[in-house]
Amino acid sequence: MKLSNDTQIYNGFEQGPIRPPSEAYSLLLRVSRNCPWNHCTFCSVYKNTKFSLRPVDHVIEDIEQVYQSLEIIHSIADSNGSLTKELVYGAMEKMPENLIEAFHAALNWYAAGMESVFIQDANSLIIKPADLISILLHLRKRFPGIERITSYARSHTISRIKDEDLTAFKDAGLNRIHVGLESGSDEVLKMVKKGATQKIHIKAGLKVKKAGIELSEYVMPGLGGQTFSEVHARESAFALNRINPDFIRLRTLALPHGIKLYDDYKAGIFKKCTDIMMAKEILLFLENLNGITSEVKSDHILNLFQDVEGRLPNDKIKMTAIFRQFLKMAPERQCLYQVGRRLGIFSGLKDMENSRKLDRVVDICRENQITPKNVEAMVAEIMKRFI
Repeated sequence: MKLSNDTQIYNGFEQGPIRPPSEAYSLLLRVSRNCPWNHCTFCSVYKNTKFSLRPVDHVIEDIEQVYQSLEIIHSIADSNGSLTKELVYGAMEKMPENLIEAFHAALNWYAAGMESVFIQDANSLIIKPADLISILLHLRKRFPGIERITSYARSHTISRIKDEDLTAFKDAGLNRIHVGLESGSDEVLKMVKKGATQKIHIKAGLKVKKAGIELSEYVMPGLGGQTFSEVHARESAFALNRINPDFIRLRTLALPHGIKLYDDYKAGIFKKCTDIMMAKEILLFLENLNGITSEVKSDHILNLFQDVEGRLPNDKIKMTAIFRQFLKMAPERQCLYQVGRRLGIFSGLKDMENSRKLDRVVDICRENQITPKNVEAMVAEIMKRFI
């Protein structure tokens, strides 16, 4: 694939469309635009966009603009570091227009504590190693207090990076990489056109670990549909058992309009799992995670159980117990939890013990005639809002 390197003049500070949930308080620094692969049938983010690399000097200028903005912020903050709206608006009225976007980003980062930076977009490790190192070193120079610099990366890309370059990234400051494993099943990966295999995922994961960089692997419950649900769970666990990533993050499949997998679903080619099926799938997945010390996170709004969290192997029983409890519930009570969770009233099963919250969900189900027979259709519509 020929990489496009934008040769236009610098048009100001840029931020891409997405970042991991764990990077909510990070400064977003755009090194590349969009996704160089862009064939995954479950993803809608970068469709109808062109991939390009931003020139290094443009990224450096972004860093400089944030640095200048922070100097302004520090100059108007009081002795406790606090800001007033009047001082912020007054400063913005005096600054050049081309600094406004960077100033907003700097202001949000300042409020969050300026601890982390996330390198965007989907696969920025595809740039030349020397270019990435230059960017990382400049970040560390300007912001020596940064605790974490992270990036998305595709397994296919990582698997082709030299070990010494990955180590150099780590030495320059890159200390966490987020990888969309999605599935460890070759059948599922091929079906959704992920552009990776189980072997490539394992190779890439081991390379990141060898370099001493923290690794966060994402698994997508439901991605195999009803046909491959069991193999998706077992093979994903197998791959992760080989890698032993620092984090395993769950991000449930959703099917918004406009993606290929939604078209397959409407055509009857892809049979979507129900919430009950996905609960069984995740339970099977967790049961098959063995011999590793990863921290499991369910930190995404699409997940049915956002309170599933713990470190393996010690917290495995605690995490699986949540799914066993849900699966033992009567269908009517499962329905209440599904609705409460998808509407953001519940974050976990314990919230059902709150009578005020539970009564609210009961009323919603009664008013909208939601029952175990039609709850899946209602849940599917709500999930589309969060994509």
